[in-house]
Amino acid sequence: MTAPGIDTAALCNNLFKADNLKQFLQKNTDALHVPRFHEYIAKLCRERGEVPERVIKRANMESSFGHQIFSGRRNPSRDTVIQLAFGFEADVELAQTLLKYAARSPLYPRVKRDAAILYCLHNHIALVEAQEILHDLDLPLMGGKEK
Repeated sequence: MTAPGIDTAALCNNLFKADNLKQFLQKNTDALHVPRFHEYIAKLCRERGEVPERVIKRANMESSFGHQIFSGRRNPSRDTVIQLAFGFEADVELAQTLLKYAARSPLYPRVKRDAAILYCLHNHIALVEAQEILHDLDLPLMGGKEK
């Protein structure tokens, strides 16, 4: 019997060993639930004792836009998720998790811009300074237009 708290690697292993996909899906219904992005960030706020307004402010986001994301009325772009990662003062692992829950591609260190963002997250650099680093490297800013 599979518990809802099974880790992803074990779940994947069970999937590959399954003789019948339908039975696997039925047996693992609870484990296959992925919360919607706004549910995940609300839970993250609760766990960290944060309020959305502070996260939105640190993410350098317009307040009403940020609250629309937190309420689920708007779906965030990849850059918006990355900005929220800075708003949550996330490490690399949490930033990648946020991107996963938002169904956006992960940060990839072979892409120069992503490498710069990963560096900033790893070194706990605030969003404003991270934007300056991107600017100095002549890379697109988060939330800006592509060069």
